[in-house]
Amino acid sequence: MQIAIDDRVVQTELDEASYDRKGARRALFAAMSGYALDGFDLLILGFMMVPLAADLQLSQTQAGGLVTWTLVGGAIGGSVFGILADYFGRARILSISILIFSGFTFLCAFATSYTDLFIYRILAGIGLGCEFGVGVTLATEAFPKAMRKRISAYVGMSWQLGVLGAALLTPLLLPYVGWRGMFLIGGLPALASYFIRRGVKESDDFEAVRKAGMPEFPLRTLFADRATLIRSIAVLVMATIQNFGYYGLIIWLPSYLMSKHGMSAPASGLWTAASVMGMILGVFMFGRLSEKLGLKRTFIVYQLLACVMVMLYAFTETSAMLLIVGFLAGIFVNGMMGGYGVLITSLYPTHARSTAQNVLWSVGRALGGLGPVVIGAIVAHGSFQIALALLSLTYLIDMAVTAWMLPSASTFDVEEATAA
Repeated sequence: MQIAIDDRVVQTELDEASYDRKGARRALFAAMSGYALDGFDLLILGFMMVPLAADLQLSQTQAGGLVTWTLVGGAIGGSVFGILADYFGRARILSISILIFSGFTFLCAFATSYTDLFIYRILAGIGLGCEFGVGVTLATEAFPKAMRKRISAYVGMSWQLGVLGAALLTPLLLPYVGWRGMFLIGGLPALASYFIRRGVKESDDFEAVRKAGMPEFPLRTLFADRATLIRSIAVLVMATIQNFGYYGLIIWLPSYLMSKHGMSAPASGLWTAASVMGMILGVFMFGRLSEKLGLKRTFIVYQLLACVMVMLYAFTETSAMLLIVGFLAGIFVNGMMGGYGVLITSLYPTHARSTAQNVLWSVGRALGGLGPVVIGAIVAHGSFQIALALLSLTYLIDMAVTAWMLPSASTFDVEEATAA
């Protein structure tokens, strides 16, 4: 494979016959384990909101804002660490970020007020911010181009595995260990992930670019010309809506099921787990479908069905139908996570991939993190049904951006679209 850097061409040996399978699997496992921790950490907040808010005397807006401020920290950390990863290596930066995340997650267990918890969540978010972007860059670069769509889906699916663990474990453990104990538990696996990553090597793509020398500041590459600027804006909008819909739904889902439908905490956990199972299936399906339908078409199909299913969920009344529709909504609401990694990998050259993944995704996630706050405000002045119905309409904007602002489907068959 050839990587174009300015007017130079760097030759790498990554192809389906000769790539390092063991090293690639190790990189994939490292990326998946880190992103699973990301999902676990954020969803436990959804279950801890009520006791945490009562203990620290937080308002509903403050409680919902904890997720938002975590994602603001993620935008800062993701952007900074993403650029650093393009200079110093993906595996090295992941190791540093995981220590930051772990340390401040532990400190959250000892918060005594909104102020110190607010600070700890932002700082933990700084470490958390590069989990997806740097991880998916490391994983996809470790595999040949033909395999990258499914590898991107596997990394995206790992988030849901972490969320599923939180949905099943938190309602069982929370009565015994409290919200402080859950923060301690949430920080423990991060240490294990750090030791796993110590043995992960950098990709051949990255090593080739490092030897050739960085052609320009990677952040500048994202806005190098009009075509690239439009692509970057499109990816940012898509990431924002993706995260707005996801966090707006999943963070408030347990509260919605308990308050609107009178479910107990364990029952709401099981119903939430059903939606998460749909999300896992949806991410897996996205990787396979995109290999047949193409990346752009698969995004549009998922966005349309997400709109339909969230609207349907808003007006579903019976518990049995909530379980079924929740599962189906999960498939499409977060199934698109399976495509962002390979989308960004396809649109940007190697020297700026980690920056693109982290800056665009992390900023989009921070903006999308307003979802819980907006949903909370609508619920306070209206109802969950109105909030969910309005949420469903955001996917129509997503469809328009995908259809009109992303390049044609054939572009994604080009290994280095912007460097050509």
